[in-house]
Amino acid sequence: MIEFPETHVLANQIQRTLVGKKIVRVQADTYPHKFAWYSGDPQEYPAMLEGKTITSAGARGGFACGGTCVVILCEDALLIITTPIKYHRAGEKLPAKHQLLLKFDDASYMSCTVQMWGAMFCALAEDGRLPEDRAISPLSEAFDEAYFEKLRRSVAPGMSVKAFLATEQRIPGLGNGVLQDILWNAQLHPKRKMESITDAEMHALFESVRNTLQAMREQGGRDTEKDLFGHPGGYKTILSKLTLSCPCPRCGSLPIRQSFLGGNIYFCPGCQPNI
Repeated sequence: MIEFPETHVLANQIQRTLVGKKIVRVQADTYPHKFAWYSGDPQEYPAMLEGKTITSAGARGGFACGGTCVVILCEDALLIITTPIKYHRAGEKLPAKHQLLLKFDDASYMSCTVQMWGAMFCALAEDGRLPEDRAISPLSEAFDEAYFEKLRRSVAPGMSVKAFLATEQRIPGLGNGVLQDILWNAQLHPKRKMESITDAEMHALFESVRNTLQAMREQGGRDTEKDLFGHPGGYKTILSKLTLSCPCPRCGSLPIRQSFLGGNIYFCPGCQPNI
């Protein structure tokens, strides 16, 4: 599933690149994937989409699985996508396997290939417009410290800070990937219990959520992920699979990777102590 910054990057690139292109062929569920989800029967997607022109695109929260998604308006139909999306110019090699493939009238393509899991929903558009957000974006005015504190009070005191931020889509699009730098910037260990977080640390965490996600979005997504054209994002991750051998830029300690809550966590033992 794509996370917050990449959702916005992909939506903006689709708006600039694909708007005006007519869909001439659709293939959905050609290569079945256990964790690829569709709305209704994917074999009906061609009848819903073929002959339609892409008219707009945007990033939205609260639709598919509660997270963020790319929403593509195709006249009176909507594509709601939470998987990586790639554009292929005419003549470029297509992926060997895909869960959704659109061919356009200029012989270019758009493909979706599920990595771990993801949704590719197709539905009728209301009023022929892109829908509004169904969830509060972490970069919206409504996402203030009072709202963040409300989220804190909604969880059990013994919950880890990783579980608070990156499970149940309390903050749409904030997953295990973007979590690592958010916690590094806030100097919090992923396993810290919420009951141990002080008010000052909670303020630092709030600021880090907003500032880190904004930086990731503005810099074209993370360098661990690919954009619409298959290029890595411009945001250089501090803690990720790419930086395990790199000393912490703040204290010089080597990062640690551990398995925790169904995924890897990365942290600096020097400036993110588990106290």
